[in-house]
Amino acid sequence: MDVVIAVQDGSERTDGGAAPLGTWLAREPQLRGRIRRRATGEPAAGTMGTAADLLTVVLEPGGVATVLAAALVTWVQRRTGNQTVTVTRPDGTTIAVAAEHVRGLDARQVGELAQQLARSLEPGTGSVEPEDPAE
Repeated sequence: MDVVIAVQDGSERTDGGAAPLGTWLAREPQLRGRIRRRATGEPAAGTMGTAADLLTVVLEPGGVATVLAAALVTWVQRRTGNQTVTVTRPDGTTIAVAAEHVRGLDARQVGELAQQLARSLEPGTGSVEPEDPAE
């Protein structure tokens, strides 16, 4: 199963967060070779590059979703801006993890959020909406 990941900053732009996230995810041995960067759209007039960058990650049963979920939550939590990572499953289900919602979480809450996200991404399972562990 392929999931598509987009990164938005506080200004709703999606044009640069995918590269740093892709580098972060590639550090995980179980994710190496599963991540592809994909450009979408045409560049805006007067700019260089693409309108948006996305990542596609190939998931298979066996724990890869758990590694991806933990890495995503940790990356978002460590960001200094207000990034939001949106993961889209092949069935169109989207799951968003926003920095402003995870930054103040303790280790237990981060683990719970990562587990919820992993369950929602695991191939062959129905979608499960991650709950806000701060509630």
